[in-house]
Amino acid sequence: MATKAFKSEKIDAIKSKLEKAQVAIITEYQGLSVEDITKLRREIQKGGGDYMVTKNTLVKIAVQGTEYEALAEKMTGPIALAFGFEDPVSPAKAVAKFIKDSKKGTMIGAVLDGKLLSEAETKALAELPTKEELFAKMLGSINSPASGIVGCVNGVMSALTRAMAAVRDQKAA
Repeated sequence: MATKAFKSEKIDAIKSKLEKAQVAIITEYQGLSVEDITKLRREIQKGGGDYMVTKNTLVKIAVQGTEYEALAEKMTGPIALAFGFEDPVSPAKAVAKFIKDSKKGTMIGAVLDGKLLSEAETKALAELPTKEELFAKMLGSINSPASGIVGCVNGVMSALTRAMAAVRDQKAA
């Protein structure tokens, strides 16, 4: 039986994660082995997040008075939370990929900016591009006009060089 001090520590740990988190994703872990949960946790940690299996009652106490209070209504059954500290999309992507690959577990919902997201909305969140992908697209868009100008200038120079070579070959013949 867990002591009151232990439960208090767990509640504090949940609160500290929630304070840093941009998103909290609710997953059902039924059917997952410890190895599966560890693998999922490692994938989420690569994206700057964390994965925590905890008692529902402790989460319900921890979320009171926070922007994650909406989590309490989804806390039934074997539930775990995936937190995104740096990016709200990467933990959703990691969970969705894990579920797709292993065919175990489910995403129940998420809380993003104080709003409770449904399962469908959470899956849509997982399909969004990550920060790095958005930065790459933005840089590509910025770089595109410059690349076009370089291509045009090089095209003119190539055409001029070919024309001069043709004139030289014609005069030599």
